Amino acid sequence: MMWLSWSSGKDSAFALHELARAGRNVGALFTTLNARFDRVAMHGVRRALLEAQAAAAGLPLHVIDLPWPCSNVEYEARLGAFVAEARAAGVTEMAFGDLFLEDIRAYREKNLQGSGIAPVFPLWGRPTATLAGEMIASGLVAHIATVDLAKLDVSFAGRMFDHAMLAELPAGVDRCGENGEFHTFVTSGPMFDQSIAFEAGDVVIRDGFAFADFVPHEAIGTGATAVS
Repeated sequence: MMWLSWSSGKDSAFALHELARAGRNVGALFTTLNARFDRVAMHGVRRALLEAQAAAAGLPLHVIDLPWPCSNVEYEARLGAFVAEARAAGVTEMAFGDLFLEDIRAYREKNLQGSGIAPVFPLWGRPTATLAGEMIASGLVAHIATVDLAKLDVSFAGRMFDHAMLAELPAGVDRCGENGEFHTFVTSGPMFDQSIAFEAGDVVIRDGFAFADFVPHEAIGTGATAVS
């Protein structure tokens, strides 16, 4: 049985799509969540939207709650406990949407070493300029959730991930944002049986990043805008 690491963004969503096209069945999604803000780590996407994505994909969702701040020791302890629980549940593979960062891949392989669970990288090594276009052509719809302000202007936060946006990316910025330039929130695509209903909220600046606050329809008017 395979579980897929789910970030709420385009890479994990497209990995799910590609695994399905290859005839590989995914049994569940799993995500790390910033417990203080109740949002996906780095992407800043709310838990309610994350849960809506899992429902649209027709898959169970396992959440690894992380404290804030979270040391690497604490992170690895919680991840290790989760991996052990997954293996006990019959998981033999964990898939990841990583594209080309060797250190990230090596870290994932290290964390699974000796666990009885093999890492799978369905998008690994595909040229990201081409891959970005393939994602859009597949019908995947995503919006920019997080922008590293050292690499991109704040105006990119909240924008749709489309050909117009790609054309405006500065030279040196990876077209899939694999170097951390930006992260996305997927709202529709061939991996979902329905679109995710949301409204665009505020853009929040924190610690050198701009977070676009996407709000579920039922949360409009609550005023909850805290972002990790």
